Amino acid sequence: MSAIEQTEARPRGTRLPRRARRNQLLGAAQEVFVAQGYHAAAMDDIADRAGVSKPVLYQHFPGKLDLYMALLDQHCEALIQAVRDALGSTTDNKLRVAATMDAYFQFVENEGGAFRLVFESDLTNEPAVRERVDKVSLECAEAVSEVIAEDTDQPAEQAMLLATGLTGMAQITARYWLGSGQKIPRDAAAQLISSLAWRGIAGFPMQENAQENAQGGDES
Repeated sequence: MSAIEQTEARPRGTRLPRRARRNQLLGAAQEVFVAQGYHAAAMDDIADRAGVSKPVLYQHFPGKLDLYMALLDQHCEALIQAVRDALGSTTDNKLRVAATMDAYFQFVENEGGAFRLVFESDLTNEPAVRERVDKVSLECAEAVSEVIAEDTDQPAEQAMLLATGLTGMAQITARYWLGSGQKIPRDAAAQLISSLAWRGIAGFPMQENAQENAQGGDES
């Protein structure tokens, strides 16, 4: 059953502050876009889902693309912030990897299905959408690469390549996990992938260790 079928239509006529109304419209639009995709969704569907008239909807969003872009911006920023928070949550790199993987699994598990707008959009031929989808992958990888570059002896280009591999692994495995029916609990699934990622990234020595090894080699 789709999110639209599961949720009863909102009653019409309720007056809300502008910000609350905008959030209500975004929530309704997300349900429709996730269930139907961009092309099949109609502004009529979104207005009905929100329990408002089309003129009210158009007061806040001039068109369907504007509404879609507002949602995309919101959820792209949410994932980027989640990754940054994960990286900043500890100075232990093994725990950083685990927290970052879990951030992706949590994002994908979100019951609103926001990840489908970011990673499975049917509108990637629209340049503005493609730009935002690319941006979220790039900025998440850049955040990870900064930590790798700081903590290892890897140059920026290599650190970015490693970070892209790690974030790509997180995104793809989290989506597979959800699509395959979540047969493994989320915490266990995220931990499994973080163990795999850590075994790989831990092979690159910390800068202090690399410097100590180099000094030891000079003394021998």
